[in-house]
Amino acid sequence: MEIIKIVGIGFIVTMLVLMMKKDRPEFAIQLSLTLTIIIFLIILNKVQVVLQLFYDLAEKANISMMYLNTLLKIIGIAYITEFGAQVCKDAGEGAIAGKIEFAGKVMVMVMAIPIIALVIDTIVKLLP
Repeated sequence: MEIIKIVGIGFIVTMLVLMMKKDRPEFAIQLSLTLTIIIFLIILNKVQVVLQLFYDLAEKANISMMYLNTLLKIIGIAYITEFGAQVCKDAGEGAIAGKIEFAGKVMVMVMAIPIIALVIDTIVKLLP
């Protein structure tokens, strides 16, 4: 199972980072970022499978691809925001992480406008 491989690599790199942090903190951060990229590349294929499943289900349910794409973009923004904020927190930059999280929330709100408009339009059509 790939999760065992990911967790194992994570434990090993964590131990290395902890040992290097005292003497070479710049290398510790680079090692941590390298692991982050490796994990992202490992799971990228799995994300593609999930996205294809969403597209197939939306097509069968006759859902507009515009709304599905918007929803997937919102999910992507949330994951990328969390990922970026965690990297900044790991590097000891909590203030930057907070700004990244704020920007992500604003972007999600902006991206959700078409979906919110559709929901409101549907509710208005249902009312007498």
